[in-house]
Amino acid sequence: MGLQLTVNGTPHELDPAPGESLLTVLRERCGVLSVKDGCSPQGQCGCCLALVDGRAVVTCAMPAAKAAGKEVVTLEGLPEAERDLIAKSFTASAGLQCGFCTPGLALRACHLVGKNPSPTRAEIAKGIDVHLCRCTGYTKVIDAVELYARCKRGEATPEIEENGRVGERLARYRGEALTLGERPYVADMERPGLLQGAVRLSDHPRAKVLSIDTAKAEALPGVVAIATAKDVPGERWYGLILKDWPGFVAVGEEVRCVGDFLAAVAAVDDRTAREAAALIEVEYEVLEPMVSPEMALAEGAPRVNPTHDNKLSHTVIRRGDVEKAFAESAHVVEGTWYTQRIEHLFLEPECALAEPTGPGKMRLYTQGQGIFDDRRQVAAFLGMDEEDLDVELVPNGGAFGGKEDMSVQAHASLLCKMTGRPVKVRLSREESIRVHPKRHPITMRYRVGCDADGRLTAVEADMVGDTGAYASVGAKVLERAAGHACGPYRCDNVKVDAVASSTNNPPGGAMRGFGANQAHFAMEGCIDLLAAKAGLDGWEIRWRNAVEVGDTFASGQVFEKSVGVKKTLLSVKDAFYQAQRDGLAVGIACGIKNTGIGNGAVEWGKARLVVETDGTISLYNGYTEMGQGLLTILVQCAVEVTGLSPAIFRPKVDSTFALGCGQTTGSRATLFGGRAVESAAKKLKAALDGGASLESLAGQVFAADIVIDDTTAPGKEKGGKVKTHTAFGFATQVVILDGEGKLAKVIASHDVGRAINPALCEGQIEGAVHMGLGYALTEDLPCEGGWPVTYKLREIGVLRARDMPEVEVILVEEHEPEGPFGAKGVGEIGLVPTAGAVAGALAAFDGIRRYTLPMKDSPAAKACSVGRIKRRAKAAT
Repeated sequence: MGLQLTVNGTPHELDPAPGESLLTVLRERCGVLSVKDGCSPQGQCGCCLALVDGRAVVTCAMPAAKAAGKEVVTLEGLPEAERDLIAKSFTASAGLQCGFCTPGLALRACHLVGKNPSPTRAEIAKGIDVHLCRCTGYTKVIDAVELYARCKRGEATPEIEENGRVGERLARYRGEALTLGERPYVADMERPGLLQGAVRLSDHPRAKVLSIDTAKAEALPGVVAIATAKDVPGERWYGLILKDWPGFVAVGEEVRCVGDFLAAVAAVDDRTAREAAALIEVEYEVLEPMVSPEMALAEGAPRVNPTHDNKLSHTVIRRGDVEKAFAESAHVVEGTWYTQRIEHLFLEPECALAEPTGPGKMRLYTQGQGIFDDRRQVAAFLGMDEEDLDVELVPNGGAFGGKEDMSVQAHASLLCKMTGRPVKVRLSREESIRVHPKRHPITMRYRVGCDADGRLTAVEADMVGDTGAYASVGAKVLERAAGHACGPYRCDNVKVDAVASSTNNPPGGAMRGFGANQAHFAMEGCIDLLAAKAGLDGWEIRWRNAVEVGDTFASGQVFEKSVGVKKTLLSVKDAFYQAQRDGLAVGIACGIKNTGIGNGAVEWGKARLVVETDGTISLYNGYTEMGQGLLTILVQCAVEVTGLSPAIFRPKVDSTFALGCGQTTGSRATLFGGRAVESAAKKLKAALDGGASLESLAGQVFAADIVIDDTTAPGKEKGGKVKTHTAFGFATQVVILDGEGKLAKVIASHDVGRAINPALCEGQIEGAVHMGLGYALTEDLPCEGGWPVTYKLREIGVLRARDMPEVEVILVEEHEPEGPFGAKGVGEIGLVPTAGAVAGALAAFDGIRRYTLPMKDSPAAKACSVGRIKRRAKAAT
């Protein structure tokens, strides 16, 4: 007799494989998709939560056999009234972003409130401790649980905002479906005849591949196809900027990091595919890896990547006479600051699905941050015309920059081409950590001077970043770090050198902040040190140096508009000084972050509004929804212009139209996508004002392509002017510690231009502060010999709800004339000042100035429940 259990009231008799988890049984055998696989088999993210005989259980860590005879309940099995209430509570509270973790949190909320009808916020935070949310910072999650509890007690009703004008808190698009796990992610998608894929990764960070033997894997029953480098019909090397990254490493070539692909398998199920991948035998000549920039940049060092030198890039900024300014300075400070490698830890691991759509044609479902870049690279890899490859974004479960580069899109597509069947390839959490690029570790030597009044005179900075085995966007990250080297402060004498170095470590690429937060950690430390020498407090020295319209950015760009940093300083002034009067340790830091890539890049915003025969309007754009709320924001831009109901708009991201805008990066999607939608909506509005009805406009397309081509590369001018970026976000953050040195409160004041949706805007900042606090105190992905030392979520150090202090968000609106309705991007600026403010608060608490991230030796870090790496991950041999 097989395994007998009841799932959501339905009896099942199943025959699971030995060791198969309850999560696998629920998803693959029972079709229950509200339970998600974020970390299997760790049981450390909570995405797979179910109730087993009334007990809340993480199902990825529970063997299916242990559920024998038990009653299993997931969100699908709750009474409809309960499902409706919990979904509306999360949506009304803006308690979700990417939504991948939300079904688990929603079920936890039901279970928690069922046991404790009136939980405090502290009790809720403790109750959701097993759950990891990378997006929200937990503030609005706890709001949602509180609202749900009040509703259950009859004290409230969820109020869903349906007015979609700019400035309104319009509910997140499909928020209720996301909460209930009804909106599918790529891993949830099924197709007739679907094959499951798995990959074979490198066993070494650097080695020559002598042979790849697939015979044992091919002999395994259920294996349909195995792909290696010899099967690639097109360009095997791809990349966002440089084509230096092979989809498969070939025999005779070197593997360059432990995330390199050697083979991919398609089989009848996931278990068979993974078993077959493990059977692929690879013979190597093991070589010494270059595991630090010092090794890689040394004279005579072997080249890490055959397509470029180990010094991938060198950004140079020179303004004024630095040495003369230092000689005339009243005070000079210097030091070396170190930042760490950070894992994005988006909750949804990488997954792609490809299916044939006709002779020589294919459709790819991707979670990437730029579907047109995915299309370009995959089409080249397959040797097919881009027009024969349709690509559709499936809004992803978080990205933060980590899904800009390709992961398994090419492998799923190649296996689809080889088999003629749909193929889905999904990475495990460990594979995900090995494969995708990380936040750059950067070593920064700073020297900064000021006059007797504390006004900056000179900034000198030397930066070296470890960009790993492949270029990704590493050169741009170091370029951005250099451009932000002075922070949001006025200084006429600047000397900056920033080098990106290749190594055999995991690649470094885009991650929220994109080099600016690394530079700010060092610069804010220097500002604090100068304040002490000049006899000023942290607020006053920043006020004296904060940039205004007419001042010059480190890159040489003169600020002409929308500079709100002083407004953010004023908004926190009273709280800063009150904390000091109360005898609390308080730190303060300011931040600046570009909106738009800039630096000479030609950028686009593209949109199409298509009036459909059913009275709805399809809203197409080229940027990615990844939890930030972009689709909701674009709907609001259209509503503001047309006056139509938000309910009729259907936002989509696919290759129906040629809307290639590049990656969703640089905090630019709202800035440029919003402008394009605004422009297209004006054309629709004109047609409606001319007497047309939506019914009569069915089939018409209202198009807008916005080009931004006026920025300048570093050291260059255009029309006699330096303009490295379209716009800038500004911020001031205050961090307050309690009497034991623990985090007590963060005040985050941000110049957002215009808050198109205040609830989503606040959520972005709260989530970024959460990420910034982890960056400051607990998060780290150290590597030894080219290998990550851990893959465990708690050890990697992302903060849990109980670790988070109160976060107060202040939205400052300094109109940005180049943004839609005055808005500018806020996705990254939220963590740019955070580490500097934490370091300042800790220095105020114990007198220790810390130069290395994360600051795990601090009382604030020691009070957190995560970030303790207990044992090393076992490297393959």
